[in-house]
Amino acid sequence: MRVLIVESDPDLGRIWQRHMERLGFKVELALDERNAIHALRMQDFDIIVLDLVLEEGAALAIADFASYRRPQARVIFVTNTSFFSDGSIFRHSPNACAFVQSGTPPEDLVAMVEHFAEAR
Repeated sequence: MRVLIVESDPDLGRIWQRHMERLGFKVELALDERNAIHALRMQDFDIIVLDLVLEEGAALAIADFASYRRPQARVIFVTNTSFFSDGSIFRHSPNACAFVQSGTPPEDLVAMVEHFAEAR
């Protein structure tokens, strides 16, 4: 399974990446919209772990591009804000499959990635 992590905090992104790689996932880390779009142009991904609030770029633009370019890829949105806490993210992003807090333990996030990758 291939996973794209889009996270502005490189330390947090690498923590998630290492946890997923230990389970055999092939993981690419993008720190901004430009690199995420490039990765989506070049490779197939099964799951995208996407921080809703990026320092550079727009997460919804990435999710929109992914739904066009890689429609099979499911998106797990993560955030450290209450933005979209009403669940409306699922109306804005047809490929959204989950919405969790950035502070979710890495092993729980990996379990979600496994679950949604297997459910494809």
